[in-house]
Amino acid sequence: MSITTAPTSSSAATAKSVLDAAFPNGLGAFVDGRVATGSGDSITLTAAATGEPFATYADPGAEGANAILESSTAGAKVWGALNGFERAAILRNVSRAVEQHAEELAILESATTGKPIRDARVEAAKVAEMFGYYAGWADKLTGQTIPVPGNWHTYTERVAWGVVVAITPWNAPMFTAGWNSAAPLAAGNSVIIKPSEFTPASSVRLAQIAHEAGLPAGVFNVAAGLGQTVGAALTTDRRVGKVSFIGSVPTGRRVAVAAAQAGIPALLELGGKSANIVFADADLERAAEGAISAIFSGAGQSCVAGSRLLVERSVHARFVEMVAAKAALLRVGDPLSADTEVGPIITPQQFATVTSLIEAGVDDGGRRLTGATLPESLSGSALKGGHWVMPTLLDGVTPANRLETTEVFGPVVGADAFDTEAEAIARANNTNFGLAGAVWTSDVSRAHHVAREVKAGTFWINSYKTIHVAVPFGGFGDSGHGRSSGPGVLDEYTQAKAIWVPTRAAGSPFPSLSY
Repeated sequence: MSITTAPTSSSAATAKSVLDAAFPNGLGAFVDGRVATGSGDSITLTAAATGEPFATYADPGAEGANAILESSTAGAKVWGALNGFERAAILRNVSRAVEQHAEELAILESATTGKPIRDARVEAAKVAEMFGYYAGWADKLTGQTIPVPGNWHTYTERVAWGVVVAITPWNAPMFTAGWNSAAPLAAGNSVIIKPSEFTPASSVRLAQIAHEAGLPAGVFNVAAGLGQTVGAALTTDRRVGKVSFIGSVPTGRRVAVAAAQAGIPALLELGGKSANIVFADADLERAAEGAISAIFSGAGQSCVAGSRLLVERSVHARFVEMVAAKAALLRVGDPLSADTEVGPIITPQQFATVTSLIEAGVDDGGRRLTGATLPESLSGSALKGGHWVMPTLLDGVTPANRLETTEVFGPVVGADAFDTEAEAIARANNTNFGLAGAVWTSDVSRAHHVAREVKAGTFWINSYKTIHVAVPFGGFGDSGHGRSSGPGVLDEYTQAKAIWVPTRAAGSPFPSLSY
């Protein structure tokens, strides 16, 4: 790719030029070490910052899905035949290569998805870190020796599934491609990333870079295409050992059911409606900044977004005013500008969803405390047609409001007051989701009690939204099952195999065969 300096502004033409530089022969799936253009239905990519189409590519279709599976099945045999030390060395090379190409990846991500360049740069660095972290685990997969009655030496080994299919979302395609490939690769599997059809470019380029860094052909493929064609084929084919999915609850359930009917286990990381609980004894200035980060970073397009703000009644009015004032200072604008803090909604479909849910929240009694008018830098420019939603705070979002339990997946937070600790915990748990949450308080005992009682796979105390590949991540309830990071994730991507060795010859179990 020749573009390593960020363009000065976003446009459909900019997105096209960046995409063309990355893939001069056209965008397509990454199969067997090369980009392969499809022959199926045409898929249009839209620039989130302008609302204009900037490119098309073709779905691989059933024939393409089969080619990807054949490649990955062969790749799994090659990769699995290497020992852990050999895999570790290659994955360290991948980590270094991603680091070297970090700016290129960030520009491609920002230009084709509308993610602010400052966020894309952080995520590119995180992807390099992911491969480096799991490179360190590739040569440390060990089994156990298990004492059993009788004359036996019994031990276990960890065995890779073979082919792992990872279905990733449109909100963070590069980040989730790394998050869902580094661990299964370290465990000895080949990986097929199935990115959203709306945002495939950075995933394809990531796989290309990994291949150039030494991953054998077929070990890291990317199935860029439609969910109903290539996605459905990949999640129901018995050549696949395991499926991981990040996305919405309805789609995740459909994927899990389809995979289960084919006898394929699935790891699910689904949505959230996380509660951010603020007590009166908290450092309110710090908590307000945390509340801003919790919901407005990434334009709220995050599964762990703190989209419910529960504030102790004695400070509620003052605190929501603080949050509203800070939200008004956020710089909403061109994704390729280094100053931009909040970008557009990535897809037109999600833009329509977010705007309709804001209206529903107001109709149900929520009071909007933040402005909806676009700044002149947007409304008076070529970006006026983009998928822009201003940071939105609705107060008075009670349990009767649809926003109490509906995931918006946009820069929208619903606030309400509570009176007691027990009430705050009950409100936090008043949802089928269980992904994340936080509490802000100076009372150490209260902090740990709330953290224990709130049903969430990740919980922060006096902070929000920090995650790391070394720490387990996943949810309870409708937020999914299984964990997608941390050392334990290697157990998700391997199976235990028990081996029994007699240490003394045993007599026949059948007396009639004894001599």
